[in-house]
Amino acid sequence: MNKMTRTEILEKFRNELKNGRVLLGVGAGTGITAKSSEMGGADMLIIYNSGRYRMAGRGSLAGLLSYGDANQIVIEMGHEVLPVVKEIPVLAGVCGTDPFRIMDVYLRELKSMGFSGVQNFPTVGLIDGVFRQNLEETGMGYGLEVEMIRKAHELDMLTTPYVFDEYQAEEMAKAGADILVAHMGLTTKGTIGAKIALTLDDCIKKIEKIIEAGKKVNPDILVICHGGPIAEPADAEYVIKNTKGIDGFFGASSIERFAAEKGIKEQAAAFKEITK
Repeated sequence: MNKMTRTEILEKFRNELKNGRVLLGVGAGTGITAKSSEMGGADMLIIYNSGRYRMAGRGSLAGLLSYGDANQIVIEMGHEVLPVVKEIPVLAGVCGTDPFRIMDVYLRELKSMGFSGVQNFPTVGLIDGVFRQNLEETGMGYGLEVEMIRKAHELDMLTTPYVFDEYQAEEMAKAGADILVAHMGLTTKGTIGAKIALTLDDCIKKIEKIIEAGKKVNPDILVICHGGPIAEPADAEYVIKNTKGIDGFFGASSIERFAAEKGIKEQAAAFKEITK
């Protein structure tokens, strides 16, 4: 289990960047994903309820619906993931809008379990239209996620929030975010991926605006990208090489789901090819 402080983790990340390497975060839905991702060189792991649904064959957006207690699921997943991770930090996806949690108490519980930091998930940032407007009007808006990140920062936990535009980037930076994750929407491709998404070039423009907004508040803030059409290594490479100021990539479906879908299918097919 990682025992580095937030300061030590960030120092390690900055050394990676100085040595010409990008940062890689992995959303882990199972212990084997976490274990294998660490062996593959991941810099950090994030676990949240969508990982459980994703690896059960459901779409990641199941994590935003009322299929379970998101914050309790993370605690259960922590018991599976934390013991098998040797060195890299593990972050918890926290539902900051949860009205049934005393957030200060819950965050301390996560820290005492061994979580090094947090991310805001499930996030209302993925919701738009009238429903999103109603959530904001009835006290269940994105501002609560910003406040959760602020509280986690005050507890000296690493904070890597999802942001969807320049305004949110600015607000999260003011709250003390260490790494902004520029979210480009539900990941495409695979058997349960989204069919509609931005183009990679559209993503580059959006990410650069997020970077500019975040760095206006904190010049030292790090920014990595996630989601939408940035699904395969070649996609991430294109975006990283063409986006000024970006520091890496965070993958969930694009790492564990794609690997499972492709690897298990091919392995099963290979065994089935055996003849008597």
